[in-house]
Amino acid sequence: MGEQTIVPEVLLDKAIELGLSFSDSAFPIGIFPSEIRNIIAEVHECQGFPIDYIASAMLVAIAVGIGNTHLVQLKRGWQESAMLYVALVGRPGTNKSHPLSFAMKPFLDFDYQENKLYEQAYSEYDNVVRMSRKERIEAGHSEQPTEPIRRRFIVSDITPEGLSFIHAQNKRGLCLWTDELSAWFKNFNRYNSGSEEQFWLSVFSAKATISDRKGNRSSIFIKRPFISVVGTIQKKILGELSKGERSSNGFIDRILFVMPNLQQKARWSRTELPDDTEKRWGGIIRRLIDLPCAKDEEGEVTPEIIPLEEDAKARLYMWQEEHARLCDTEANEVLVGVYCKLEIYIIRFCLIIQLARWVCGESEKSAIDLMSVERAITLTEYFRHSAQQVHAEIAGVQLTQQQQQLLAELPASFQTAEALSIAQKLGMKERAFKDFLSRNIGHLFAKERHGLYHKLNM
Repeated sequence: MGEQTIVPEVLLDKAIELGLSFSDSAFPIGIFPSEIRNIIAEVHECQGFPIDYIASAMLVAIAVGIGNTHLVQLKRGWQESAMLYVALVGRPGTNKSHPLSFAMKPFLDFDYQENKLYEQAYSEYDNVVRMSRKERIEAGHSEQPTEPIRRRFIVSDITPEGLSFIHAQNKRGLCLWTDELSAWFKNFNRYNSGSEEQFWLSVFSAKATISDRKGNRSSIFIKRPFISVVGTIQKKILGELSKGERSSNGFIDRILFVMPNLQQKARWSRTELPDDTEKRWGGIIRRLIDLPCAKDEEGEVTPEIIPLEEDAKARLYMWQEEHARLCDTEANEVLVGVYCKLEIYIIRFCLIIQLARWVCGESEKSAIDLMSVERAITLTEYFRHSAQQVHAEIAGVQLTQQQQQLLAELPASFQTAEALSIAQKLGMKERAFKDFLSRNIGHLFAKERHGLYHKLNM
């Protein structure tokens, strides 16, 4: 790799992370502005939620708040939104759901108030519809009253058709929040084989979606969809994600996994959460919600386009060159697919981080600066490691008893000859061992250099 310029801001971020480090966290909380870091620290200390879950849930919330209001432009014709697909992974009792509830509460509060306004407006609309034309005119109503629209951010279990209908009324963007992501992807084939999965593949790429409504000649056309996805999944059913076409068509590659190093049952904290913590977090999200969402004459969203500053763009291109070399040398094809999607996500991270800094008063939002790119790189590396952990977990589910025993007895770092000796003691032939080792590079093992390896997720 070529020489890199040491950026003072990056060193400061690292110092902040060391000062706010927690034993159960690998999440680089230094990517956030100080106001958000403080909230994360308070929630962790008082509620006992793992840092990784809190920080990633808040990352999603910021992305949802941005929605289609802003896009980042890497080059002419290449624009990315803030859309994320995120899965919080853990055993039961590891406090996966509560951090999501905290992070998404400002949207739930917004949706609740908007629903009350909608119900009132719809009641008035219904009364007008029941009137005769003459009665409407006499009462000062329009001859053709317009049905009210319910503004919202959050949806749960819903079909693509229903989701498209809601999205057409909320073009700013939505978030599919499901407590158990397994229910989400298990339902992909409930109506038409593969159709729902393809819908989500298209949404991720912000491709225009068309939904034909049953019993209606009209179609719902979403020019630029924005539907982030977030939820939880248990470690023991991770293997379900790799079944069917989800592995071959790249669907699983689009999910950002969050799996803290420690998977212990959370302990109750005697410390009370400060009175203003929720209010401060709600204020940050509310400032994003209040961002104007411009529309053209046809009612289509016209996002504000944010370019990259020249030094920021140069750094991002440098990272991509290094990343491409990593992809070229990666033996595991599954992880290559994941790494390719990270090249999309890093651009999205730049936008999210820049807007997070702006909303907290630490930067402008006229362009993506170098600090945001450096922080996006750090965040991308975190999710790269998480992907390695998850895919190692998936591979582990499919191991034979002999392979599981070998994995348990191998030291954290080992040489080929040392590992072969252990394998033979367990009755594994040399060819079988070498095949097991090569097939699981990137899943269970990482190759440091010729003849030297270390275990992943250890």
